[in-house]
Amino acid sequence: MYAPLSLEGKVAVVIGGTSGLGRAMALALAAAGADVVPCSRRLETADRVALEIEAGGRRSLRLAVDVTNRESLAAVRDAVVAEFGHVDILINSAGQIRRTPALDLGEEEWARTLETNLTGTLRACQVFAPPMIAQSWGRIVNTASLNSFASFYEVPAYAASKAGVVGLTRSLAVEWGRRGVNVNAIAPGVFRTSLNQALLDGTERGKELLMRTPAGRFGRLEEVAGAAVFLSSEAASYINGQVLVIDGGFLASGVNQ
Repeated sequence: MYAPLSLEGKVAVVIGGTSGLGRAMALALAAAGADVVPCSRRLETADRVALEIEAGGRRSLRLAVDVTNRESLAAVRDAVVAEFGHVDILINSAGQIRRTPALDLGEEEWARTLETNLTGTLRACQVFAPPMIAQSWGRIVNTASLNSFASFYEVPAYAASKAGVVGLTRSLAVEWGRRGVNVNAIAPGVFRTSLNQALLDGTERGKELLMRTPAGRFGRLEEVAGAAVFLSSEAASYINGQVLVIDGGFLASGVNQ
């Protein structure tokens, strides 16, 4: 039976896949049938998510990764290919954000943010694309942001990095699409996590974010799952260089009251 959303037989690596949206995407890919390797800087968190994946009947590995280090990324790729024989899907979900006014933004913080969010994404794509190109099939899903399109107050480094992710995604799609590798991105809206709960619930910024969201609520982590599965699947075989926004209508919002 034709099942274009099934990921049976596929192997996925989710960088930044041990917490928040990354973890939700890793578990969703596994539920769709893929063997999934969630990795981040801390091996103990990778182990916890790998256990969840294995509890659902899929295979996994325990690997740590640092997107600022090419050798670290290559070691993960080589371990995955050695264990499973191939790698088909890469989700880039590692990132960092810090609120700093532009006039106070130092070059070190600027460079650190772009190194992780933008250069780290490029580095991971460069490392994982060759085995996908060799087999003429691959899916790469990068993580953009609402800040790729609409500026949030006092996060200029993050906004620049995420705008860059969109441009990078399109460029890689143009280069690699003819070689069987589709490169797309998701742009999550405001999702409640343990890290931002205090901001969302206890500040004027949180109130404004909610007011600007036509859905009238913040996103649930599992609501990013469908986009990750879709863009990783055969159902998205002719979708390349696109950004899928998952924001409850935030970017469409004008006057809400």
